[in-house]
Amino acid sequence: MNMQMSALAAGVPPASVRQRVTAQGAIQVSLHPGELMQIESPDQGQCCELVALGPSGADVYAPLGLNANVQSASVTLAHLSSGRPSAQRLQRQLEGWGIREAQLQQAVHLPADQLPLQIEATEQSGPVSLILLAPGEDMTPDAQTTVSELEVSLWLLPERTPELPAPLAEPVQEIHIPHSSARAYRVRAGEWIQIIDVAGKQCSDFIAFDAAALEQGEEVTLDAVATRTLAGHALPQPGLYSRFADSRLQPMLELVQDTVGRHDSFLLACTPKYYEDSGYFGHVSCSDNFNRTLKDWGVAPRAGWPAINFFFNTQVEACGTVGMDEPWSRPGDYVLLRANRDLICASSACPDDIDPANGWVPTDIHVRVYGAENQFERAIAHRVVPEELPRMTKQTAFHSRTSKLTRQFAEYRGYWVPTEFEGWGARAEYLACREAVVLMDLSPLRKFEVVGPDAEALLQYALTRNVRRLAVGEIVYSAACFETGGMVDDGTLFRMGEQAFRWVCGDSWSGTWLRELAEQRGDRVSIRESTDQLHNLAVQGPNSRALLSELIWQPENRTPVSELKWFHFTIGRLGGPEGIPLMVSRTGYTGELGFEVWCHPDDGGQLWDAIWEAGQSYGLAPLGFDALDMLRIEAGLIFAEHEFCNQTNPYEAGIGFTVPMKTKEEDFSGRDALQRQAPESRQRLVGLVLDGNEPVHHGDLVYDGRMPVGQITSATASPLLGKMIALCRVQPAWSEPGTRLEVGQLDGLQKRLPAEVRILPFHDPERLRVRS
Repeated sequence: MNMQMSALAAGVPPASVRQRVTAQGAIQVSLHPGELMQIESPDQGQCCELVALGPSGADVYAPLGLNANVQSASVTLAHLSSGRPSAQRLQRQLEGWGIREAQLQQAVHLPADQLPLQIEATEQSGPVSLILLAPGEDMTPDAQTTVSELEVSLWLLPERTPELPAPLAEPVQEIHIPHSSARAYRVRAGEWIQIIDVAGKQCSDFIAFDAAALEQGEEVTLDAVATRTLAGHALPQPGLYSRFADSRLQPMLELVQDTVGRHDSFLLACTPKYYEDSGYFGHVSCSDNFNRTLKDWGVAPRAGWPAINFFFNTQVEACGTVGMDEPWSRPGDYVLLRANRDLICASSACPDDIDPANGWVPTDIHVRVYGAENQFERAIAHRVVPEELPRMTKQTAFHSRTSKLTRQFAEYRGYWVPTEFEGWGARAEYLACREAVVLMDLSPLRKFEVVGPDAEALLQYALTRNVRRLAVGEIVYSAACFETGGMVDDGTLFRMGEQAFRWVCGDSWSGTWLRELAEQRGDRVSIRESTDQLHNLAVQGPNSRALLSELIWQPENRTPVSELKWFHFTIGRLGGPEGIPLMVSRTGYTGELGFEVWCHPDDGGQLWDAIWEAGQSYGLAPLGFDALDMLRIEAGLIFAEHEFCNQTNPYEAGIGFTVPMKTKEEDFSGRDALQRQAPESRQRLVGLVLDGNEPVHHGDLVYDGRMPVGQITSATASPLLGKMIALCRVQPAWSEPGTRLEVGQLDGLQKRLPAEVRILPFHDPERLRVRS
């Protein structure tokens, strides 16, 4: 069969396996004759370099149709020669595969403009094993030469099962569970359990027993009600808990990694009754399979086993009805758990073939157990767009420093961020920002390099602000809107050059939207994400200018930090002309005088240490997201999915000042929709000060009598006013300062909290401090 022809034809079947090559990373791919691989650069700007594994690499390239591209892997070699930490990580990876410099000198270079490219293994090439690289040197903060990821799709022969992912460490147990069966196994305290979906879309039920209790004849198992109660959940719901407890309320297992993000906790494993009720008498079930495999451990059979239903895609309707669909899991997806004590575990490969639970075709499950001496980072999956591969939670460039100061972290936009710091707490961190200076990790902000002859024209249409008025070295805060007027995102635009910009925003999908917009318009522009090449610290507070002026060196042709104007940026180095390169912007999210300092992630530790040490004489404190929320609400600053969403326009989000209808003559996305809306009909963002100190929450309705007139978008206890305050979106007739309203809780009627409308911001209404 000619899989290459079929892949290029319409109606090509989905790829058997899809993989991602991370920026400056590499993966190994195996192809058998008749199998096809496609390499693609999602942002159309990343090259690929390819090395055949083994000594006969050069002889393989010709039958693969790659002989025209055989040359040195020049981009990879240049990166390795830098000796930077990213180069050292890649070097170790290549050495693990046995790749030497000689092989890199005789490799394949595929420029970005030749991607996507299909490669087919033939009888002449035989089975081949290839190393694919997404190479590039580290980007400095003032450059826009970002390195980005590649996507690889494989169409494998039907008889070939996808290869298992590489082990996370050296396994101490490998347990393969053929489809429609179950296996029991012992796990020691502290060991790690990786449950892998081999071919994708396959559910695996899991149960566990306290091993010591079982030896005494007592069955102490995972308990749904105990786990749910300790997590503060009233009812079962799709998803996984971070800890699973037994009936004694003691933790048994801890969730560490999850590449799928869609499971069910504690429905029954499938039972004979389910199949009988569906007319399939005698159909094998997970419960029966568990009974058989647990018999050797002295466990009594049950009609149905409560289980964690890994990879089972359920949804719960408002009325409580449970539905299901095909699993989200793909080949090689997994969950990683850690045992809190010695356990007897049982895992199944579900036999359900009468509904979508296993994609209609049951396949195998594989379990790996790793020794307790290993350490694995906590991570959960998220996706920017539904069809892409999952992205695991990352640590920022400063995590090694912040993790020494706190254990309180939350997942935000795919990164772990500290919520508050031990020894300080949100209130002390807030006060340090208002009175002295604070240091905060804001690396989850997404950065996009927008470069090309039509860069200005694209951004002039995509953003509400008048981009043509922006000078090089200047920054502007802007909204981006759909044609409906609803907001895509908000962010800050840096003008790096005449046709070179950096868009810093909250959502990775902003970049996808910009690319789609550029394609529709036919703009000649490159839009590449640089988030992984550019992390940033916020230095905020009255002492921030003095602190950074002491640390940042600038050449004579650059504005010094001490003279940097609001919403401008400058380039410098840490400590002197040989220090690490930095970009410094006079921006922030606190309502105080402040700056952001931008660096390559590999320089993050050095930057944090320098600011932390020098800042002690200025009263420096770390700042977590809990204190940031207090600061930004007092300052009247908006937050995605609170003050705005895709159904909220900039006027309703409280940032109508970003829409210069009169001074921006050119069209922009959403302009017609915004003009059609009468100003009198728009809801308005206002401040609320409550009479008492009872907390109110995002989503609480705001009433005038029995009539709902608005909704709380964000709220906090304000140290500034000594009261509970909120940002609130209300109907225009109720937006005048001094208007008396009530926040409704319980059912909106039984509990009312009086409040008064105030002008925003609560803190520094003239914004004199931030401009100082």
